[in-house]
Amino acid sequence: MKNILIILVCSILLTNCSNRYVLGERCTQADPTTKMFERSWIWAVDRGMSKDDFDSRINRKNCPQKVVKKP
Repeated sequence: MKNILIILVCSILLTNCSNRYVLGERCTQADPTTKMFERSWIWAVDRGMSKDDFDSRINRKNCPQKVVKKP
């Protein structure tokens, strides 16, 4: 378990040199034909992509709302 934690921390530190991370639940826009989308709590973003460009494609508004059905 200790080795897995060390590998995970090292990989995050090494990839941090080329990427930035966005934390929090975000989703891509659903495909109209298949209704499939991507949801994640951690997004690795290329440093070349601007914050506004990323937020226009992947944001919280794209996540489906949880519907609670009352009995």
